[in-house]
Amino acid sequence: MANIFSDIPAEIPNEIFEDIITTEKLRVERIVSKGHVTPDTQWYDQIENEWVIVLSGYGVIEYINGDKVTLRQGDYLHIKAHEKHRVIETSTDENTVWLAIFH
Repeated sequence: MANIFSDIPAEIPNEIFEDIITTEKLRVERIVSKGHVTPDTQWYDQIENEWVIVLSGYGVIEYINGDKVTLRQGDYLHIKAHEKHRVIETSTDENTVWLAIFH
């Protein structure tokens, strides 16, 4: 049996993206952040819909229209395909563990 919080290194110089399940129509990914953000000049513009939940820590998502959403433990969000967004803040005190489902 696996645990979503296991195998997280003590130091995280780069954000961690790990596929947990991948099929033709579905991808489940664990993301671990600690103070990581999307570069100012980059926007995610994904071909898939994304449902994401924060399991620990927190993160702030910004949309290209300037709207911002803060996600804390247990908060989730559905991001439609091609809805441009980026992460502008994550916790620096603890790991932010995200679970993202792409469909």
